[in-house]
Amino acid sequence: MSTLYISFLAPLLGFVVLAFMNQRLSENQAASIAIGAMGLSYLAVVRAALEFFGHAPGFSALIPLWSWVNVPGLQIDFALRLDGLALTMLGVITGVGFLIHVFASWYMRGEAGYARFFAYMNLFVASMVVLVTGSSLLTVYIGWEGVGLCSYLLIGFYYQETANGHAAQKAFIVTRIGDVFLALGLFTLHEQLGTLDIQQLTILAPQHYATGAAGMTLATLLLLGGAVGKSAQLPLQTWLADAMAGPTPVSALIHAATMVTAGVYLIARTHALFLLAPSTLELVGIVGAATLLLSGFAALAQKDIKRVLAYSTMSQIGYMFLALGVGAWSAAIFHLMAHAFFKALLFLSSGAVILACHHEQNIFRMGGLRKTIPFVYACFLVGGSALAALPWVTVGFYSKDEILWQSIAQGHPGLFAAGLVGAFLTSLYTFRMIFIVFHGDEKGHAHAIHGVTYWLPLAVLLVLSTAVGALIHPPLQIVLPEAIVQNHDVHEGQIEMLSAAVGLTGLALAALLYLGERRFITRIAESGPGRLLSQLWLNAWGFDWLYKNTFINGFLAMTWLVRKDPADQTLNLLPAVAVLCNRLLSKTQNGKLRMNITIMTSGAVLLVMVVFVFMQ
Repeated sequence: MSTLYISFLAPLLGFVVLAFMNQRLSENQAASIAIGAMGLSYLAVVRAALEFFGHAPGFSALIPLWSWVNVPGLQIDFALRLDGLALTMLGVITGVGFLIHVFASWYMRGEAGYARFFAYMNLFVASMVVLVTGSSLLTVYIGWEGVGLCSYLLIGFYYQETANGHAAQKAFIVTRIGDVFLALGLFTLHEQLGTLDIQQLTILAPQHYATGAAGMTLATLLLLGGAVGKSAQLPLQTWLADAMAGPTPVSALIHAATMVTAGVYLIARTHALFLLAPSTLELVGIVGAATLLLSGFAALAQKDIKRVLAYSTMSQIGYMFLALGVGAWSAAIFHLMAHAFFKALLFLSSGAVILACHHEQNIFRMGGLRKTIPFVYACFLVGGSALAALPWVTVGFYSKDEILWQSIAQGHPGLFAAGLVGAFLTSLYTFRMIFIVFHGDEKGHAHAIHGVTYWLPLAVLLVLSTAVGALIHPPLQIVLPEAIVQNHDVHEGQIEMLSAAVGLTGLALAALLYLGERRFITRIAESGPGRLLSQLWLNAWGFDWLYKNTFINGFLAMTWLVRKDPADQTLNLLPAVAVLCNRLLSKTQNGKLRMNITIMTSGAVLLVMVVFVFMQ
């Protein structure tokens, strides 16, 4: 495990080489460096995993690298900690990341800034590895900010278009709001417990605080603020859909498989703190349930293929938050892993569709593509089925079913109902997209696509998105608490059957509404209530409008009110009074002898009177 540092050092060196030599490298050389760095990172993780599984369950290793901060009252080592949770995250980041890099080497061919793109991608992976292996929350925060920077750079990769730059700025600013809360949370924890080492926090927190203590509730609320920003949950979810302005491999890596799950990882990693703040933990579940429902309805009205997947990402992260909120810690991480498989598959497949359709992204301008690109159609069917959690043959069914079962078993019927409704919406909007894009009449001139770097990553992700992926069991024993069943009246098999029925019902309704000529759904959409709901869901419930008019326009109104800078104007009163006095006194200097004598005499008399009065 002493070579674990290679998992972040290799992509970091790849970034340095690509950044400083990007103008001198050919596309093949740039791709080889980037993919090679990812390959080394993955191999380092594989070696660490082989050593890890040679120990007893619950094994944890600390790999110190150097002393980072050493001042009175604060000592922080830059060290990596490897346990079951970190190993699971590393497998997702480096394994799925490697496949996305391979696909991107095909997808980005001919694009200006080819080497620059891979430099950003390598830097992102290095930052993400630091985030999930840092032994201290301060080290985690460095990786946290690194992935935020890379997100900005990659979303705005096509910076020549103004809209892309605005999308990158929006993502950066909104996630920075969450990052401020996270930073305040770190300050609070250090002030209260005197350390930011995660292991020490886990030990000290129960010793210093009783369950429900106000200090720990405040700290966990601040951590939650950081998590909702990075994971695009209410109320900081507005950036993710616009982030689709970046290249499609970016969406697959950052906004499906890794960065948006950072908030889930943070809460799971600090679970000992959240267990001491049950009100905050309940809020986590409520936030997740609300996000998965609002995002599910929004996805039903989207026309852009990538925005449909973006809102589905928000919804699936909502499931993970719901699982964390009910105490199903392992189920949340299992769904995180499963989601990385099938959502990366869907995003990469959507990139293949976009290229086949000459960069068209509107699903209503597509159709009949199952004949032109049958392999991509198969990928969408498998990935979509996993997203919709179709029973027994997809990895999504096993991970989502576990969350639903734990939510009712832990005594949260409201969250369980929200999860069921979300499962129905997921199945409906997923197959709506598939039926519109791949069935019906052809509406464009799509062309077939070829290349081993195109189909090989898709094939691997396709297999992992089936029930084969469910055979991978994250080694989370002892690392995360075991869920305790509180409701023994409901059996897991019943929930499994109910979940399967809900997913199949959504599929059947999607087939009824969107296969064929779609007259019925068109008539509904063109009715008054239909237009209203469509517009509301298309604009994601109007959060952008609300924030623009509340915060942006409010800020602009304040700048108009203070456009002349009242603070400066107040300070300028002193020199203004001095100037006025100067002008008045200057008028006395007129060269008239009698006036000068009179003023001098009057001043002398006044001075004598003052002295006489105060000397009495």
